[in-house]
Amino acid sequence: MKKSMKKLVSCIAVAGLFCSVSSFAADYAVILKTLSNPFWVGMKQGIEEQAKTMNVEVDVFASPSEGDYQSQLQLFEDLINKNYKGIAFAPLSPANLVIPTAKAYQKGIYLVNLDEKIDLDNLHKANGNVEAFITTDNVAVGAKAAQFIVDKLGSQGGEVAIIEGKAGNASGEARRRGAKEVFEKNPQIKLVASQPADWDRIKALDVATNVLSRNPKIKAFYAANDTMAMGAAQAVAKL
Repeated sequence: MKKSMKKLVSCIAVAGLFCSVSSFAADYAVILKTLSNPFWVGMKQGIEEQAKTMNVEVDVFASPSEGDYQSQLQLFEDLINKNYKGIAFAPLSPANLVIPTAKAYQKGIYLVNLDEKIDLDNLHKANGNVEAFITTDNVAVGAKAAQFIVDKLGSQGGEVAIIEGKAGNASGEARRRGAKEVFEKNPQIKLVASQPADWDRIKALDVATNVLSRNPKIKAFYAANDTMAMGAAQAVAKL
């Protein structure tokens, strides 16, 4: 299911990026959040497959990590001057790519916003805009994961915890909200902790370790991305 979703979003993103210009116009770029997360690796593969199907060339870039705002900003700044016809980008935060996005828009570059929604109010104030915004329903993502946990725990339920993304990150907040709503609707489930780990495996390991030390009877973690889930799994494996 996750693989199909990544492929679908990738196809929509590539189609959106190329829809207003000739497929013979050459170069396009996509800036992903990171390639240290399996989700974004799958997204890169989907983009490259779809670009090949559409007979266009696309360069895919990514930040070193989901917390490296400055590197992503600098990457976008560099791409503006490389004559790309279109750039699709997944911001690490609503604010970190506002300035380069405005610059790219003013140069006539076709822009598609992926995943994390850019701060449109500030983008418009900077005389910028995007042609399209493509994302998943992150509230539904969190709710579906939480419901899976509820179903697995059954009528006995138990204590659970949420490992959130980065505080203030819209997609992470939406996943947390979706999961929390499902947990709270089920009286047999007790949500004992909900803490951010900034999309980072090591931070998730630390958060999960601390949660487990305070709540030794915990039955399940919901982590808002794959990378943090691996960190939580490490914490559980150490018990």
